[in-house]
Amino acid sequence: MQNAIERFRAAKIVPVIVLDAPDQAVPLAKALLAQGITAAEVTFRTPAAAEGIRRIAAEVPDIFVGAGTVLTEDELLRAKEAGAQFAVAPGLDPAILDKASEIGLPFCPGVATASEFMAAVRLGCEMVKFFPARDAGGIPALKSILAALGHTGVQVMPTGGITEATAPDWLAIPQVVCVGGSWMVKPILASL
Repeated sequence: MQNAIERFRAAKIVPVIVLDAPDQAVPLAKALLAQGITAAEVTFRTPAAAEGIRRIAAEVPDIFVGAGTVLTEDELLRAKEAGAQFAVAPGLDPAILDKASEIGLPFCPGVATASEFMAAVRLGCEMVKFFPARDAGGIPALKSILAALGHTGVQVMPTGGITEATAPDWLAIPQVVCVGGSWMVKPILASL
């Protein structure tokens, strides 16, 4: 996971992508890369996800591509087979954590409360997704949680309600390695 954390830290911004068709994947990835964005989370909210990941991994290797909204072990396996370099979930499921460890895929579960942070740390997570970041109390909530749990070393990817204007404030928190968002994706998808 440490290598993935370094890749996230270098990227700073991880676009959250919902593909309607696999044909959108490569042009979108190339457009993101042209803007200096080097990571992407393709969500498993549509049937196009696995094929989109496969195409990005094969044709745009400079993008650190992963799978988002991974809700089952089967989706995790499909993501890995497609070439995902990481996976992210909106919640914390120990069975998916175990499977991710078994197959060697860096996995970032979603947490929103101090109890969920504690459970993730206890289960060995080095990085978590604070989700839904804005609606779970925003920066004040995350700072409060990290005041109590920051000594654990857990790193954080806030996602949900983050905008271009608020991203720098989130990134100013030392444990935040990157932020997830879709503000940069929608205009590009509209132009494809």
